[in-house]
Amino acid sequence: MTQQEIYVTEDGLKRLEEELEQLRTAKRQEVALRLHEAMQDGELIDNAEYEAAKNEQAFVEGRILELEFMVSQAKIIEHGNSKDKVAIGSTVEVKEKGGRKSETFMIVGIAEANPKEGLISNESPMGSALLDHKVGEFVEVQAPAGAIQYRIVKIK
Repeated sequence: MTQQEIYVTEDGLKRLEEELEQLRTAKRQEVALRLHEAMQDGELIDNAEYEAAKNEQAFVEGRILELEFMVSQAKIIEHGNSKDKVAIGSTVEVKEKGGRKSETFMIVGIAEANPKEGLISNESPMGSALLDHKVGEFVEVQAPAGAIQYRIVKIK
C-alpha cells in the first residue's frame, strides 16, 4: 500500500480517534453480544437477526480498518498558513461570476469534508480548483450542470 497523507485538522483527528476508540470498545462488544444472542436462537439459516449482526460486524471491522489507516497517515492541517494563496487549511470566500451572494468554505482533507458545514475536500472539484489561487482570481469548477466560474474574494 502506498503512503498517502490524510489531511485533517487537530479537531478532525481527535474526532477520528474518538470514533475509532468507540468502535473498538463499545460497538465491537455490542455487535458481538448481538451475534451471540442470535446464535443462541438455534437455526442460523434464515435467521435475519444473525445475518444483520454479521453484516454489522463486517461494517464495524471495515470502519475500524479505515479509521486506523486514516489516523496512521494523518497530517495535521495548519490553519491559514498562507493568506495570499489558497492552501489546505485556508478558509476561502468565493462569489459565483455574476452572482451577488458569496460563499465561504474551509479546505480540508477528504476525511473530514462536510459540505453542509462549509468543509470541502482538497480533492473535491471546488477544493482542487481553488488550491494555489489568489484573491481576485477566477477559478472554473466543473459541475454536473457545466462549468461554473467563481472569483476568490478573501482568503483567511
